Amino acid sequence: MSHSGVRLLGPGDIRDIAGRLGVRPTKRLGQNFVVQQGTVRQIAALAAPRAGDVVLEVGPGLGSLTLALLEAAAAVGARLVAVEIDRVLAAELPRTVAARAPEFAGQLAVVHADALRVVAPGSAPEPADNAGRGGAAVELPWAPTVLAANLPYNVAVPVVLHLLAALASLARGVVMVQAEVADRMCAGPGSRVYGAPSAKLAWFAAARSAGTVPRTVFWPVPNVDSKLVAFTRREPPRTAATREEVFAVIDAAFGQRRKTLRAALAGWAGSPAEAERLLRAADVDPGARGEALTIVDFSRIAQASRLL
Repeated sequence: MSHSGVRLLGPGDIRDIAGRLGVRPTKRLGQNFVVQQGTVRQIAALAAPRAGDVVLEVGPGLGSLTLALLEAAAAVGARLVAVEIDRVLAAELPRTVAARAPEFAGQLAVVHADALRVVAPGSAPEPADNAGRGGAAVELPWAPTVLAANLPYNVAVPVVLHLLAALASLARGVVMVQAEVADRMCAGPGSRVYGAPSAKLAWFAAARSAGTVPRTVFWPVPNVDSKLVAFTRREPPRTAATREEVFAVIDAAFGQRRKTLRAALAGWAGSPAEAERLLRAADVDPGARGEALTIVDFSRIAQASRLL
């Protein structure tokens, strides 16, 4: 028993719960469960919940990070909402918390849902970003202020972008993702790995690398290392264009990243000549490539398209 009244899960505990539930981690859901207590406490410390915060955990799995987050949240009077796509795991999590952190069980809400479908409490239908995905939007019980999650690499960027778009209350966060994905999320213009994910995340937040996580902290052990990415929300660039319009320019620019912007944006603008006209109006070199542009540059191009 820790001083907090929360008993974290160890490797044996995690395997025992998985065995009892008949859970075999699946590649399809990107399930690699954290089995090292030091790692989950590190993530909880980086999330740094404060009084009044609501921590959002995506993909709690068997609950190893959940308990560490609850330990940190309970210490300051914060709450935790966990979103789990797996029905069996979502049903088991409250039982695990009741057994290992009984005095804080009331500070946890578990939502069985796809994180790409969740929206703010009392909100209208979700943003257009995910309108094409099947299924109804799922309202969260509380408005999250902090994100803390171990995210499958194949959905990490879409999940973070969706949550920032759908949850205006979300002010900061820390996510554990595949190292390569983390590098893209944190990259700036001119970097070899700077791309659409980097630019889109920059619309919402400032991101930074917050540490490397060895593959040995997971069960099963993945084939890649992971990294932690911390972010803080900031105001988007001032522009007459909508976020969707700016993101359309980003997608076009990086869809053919070896081409100059004049060529890469030709389909989006209607022709190479029109692309060049809009780029010059936005004070962007038509001979540049997408990886040289900041989110402010992309916003100016989208605005030029709207105004000219």
